[in-house]
Amino acid sequence: MPQHLPHVRRWRAACLTAILLASSPWALAQWQWIDGTGRKVFSDTAPPSGIPEKNILKSPATSRAPVQAAATPASAPAASQPGAVPQLPARDEELEARKKQADEAEQARRKAEEQRVAKGRAESCERARKAKSVMESGTRLATTNAKGEREIMDDKARAAEARRMDDIIRADCGPMPKTANAQ
Repeated sequence: MPQHLPHVRRWRAACLTAILLASSPWALAQWQWIDGTGRKVFSDTAPPSGIPEKNILKSPATSRAPVQAAATPASAPAASQPGAVPQLPARDEELEARKKQADEAEQARRKAEEQRVAKGRAESCERARKAKSVMESGTRLATTNAKGEREIMDDKARAAEARRMDDIIRADCGPMPKTANAQ
């Protein structure tokens, strides 16, 4: 076995590594620059005209200078002047429309939930008031125990049931309680 064989293997490995790195997506980016927020940007298109020359780290081999946009008029905003930080558009119409639509859907969902809860409370209030009036009528009331047998309510059970009806009336017949997520 020749002694130069380990060197050949290393050389082949180095060549293979270089080929793989050259074909990676990072190698396809012909431009590198540091944007206004300090992040490194890799792209196959030229940086915006507002990026200072000192922030351009790499440009295509055919041209070392960044491609400038068409001549900017004197009335152009400061962001288009060299050395200025590019300004993001003040509003993204599509994003605003989606946000508005999502807000409207959330409001509709909340309103439907509030209506469902209000309807349930109203029904519960009505049932409790009717049960309370039956309790106060003085007629004999019977309940069914766990064995399925009928039992006549004594005064103690009647008073406990009346208190329970009062609690339900207080909770469901008054104004809707404020919730933590209500706005």
